[in-house]
Amino acid sequence: MKFYCDVTLLPDAEANLGFLWQKVFCLIHSAMVENQHSESSDIAVSFPEYDNSIFPLGNKLRVLATSENALHELELEQRLKRLSDYCHCTSLKVVPEVKQFVRFERKQFASNMERIARRRAKRKGETLEEAMFHLKDATEEVSKLPFINVGSSSTQVEEGQKRRFKLFIKRIFTDKPLAGQFSAYGLSKEATVPWF
Repeated sequence: MKFYCDVTLLPDAEANLGFLWQKVFCLIHSAMVENQHSESSDIAVSFPEYDNSIFPLGNKLRVLATSENALHELELEQRLKRLSDYCHCTSLKVVPEVKQFVRFERKQFASNMERIARRRAKRKGETLEEAMFHLKDATEEVSKLPFINVGSSSTQVEEGQKRRFKLFIKRIFTDKPLAGQFSAYGLSKEATVPWF
C-alpha cells in the first residue's frame, strides 16, 4: 500500500460514533464493491485508533491503496458529501516508511442463532422452526472485539431492506509486510497494511 487518505468522524449530540461508523463504513464499502475489478479489492482499510478507550475503533478510518488512481476511483469526498457535517476526508497522501505492519481481519462468531438457523434451513431444506429446534442446545459466542453494524448488499430481509449484521474486526501486528487479497470491506485474512 503506497497511498492513503484519512476519514475522521466528528460525532455530536445528534450523531454518536457508532451511528457514524455505520453510515460512513457502509458508503465506503459500497464504493469498494462498485470499483472492485476482481474477487478481491485493491483497497484496504486501517483503524489507527483501534482500542481507543472512549470508542473501540476510535474516530478515524484510514483508506489505503496501491495506486493513486484506485483511491481517486472511490470518489470518497463525493460519496461522503451528505455527511460533511459529521466527517472530514483528507487529501491523498503517500504512506510513510514504517517498521510495523498490521492485519485487520473479519472475525465471525456464532452470535446470531436465527441467522445460523436460516443458513441451516436453506442448506438442509428444513423450515426455520425445524432448524431452530436442532440448534436449541447451541450456545451463542460473545465477543469483546470492536464491530460496525453494516447492511449486507447480497442478502435482503424484504424488498429493498438489507440484512444487518455486526462486522467484528480483529487486529494482528507483524514486523514484515505480507501480501494477499483484501475483501470488499477492505479487510484481509493474510495481507497487512502499514501501521502509522
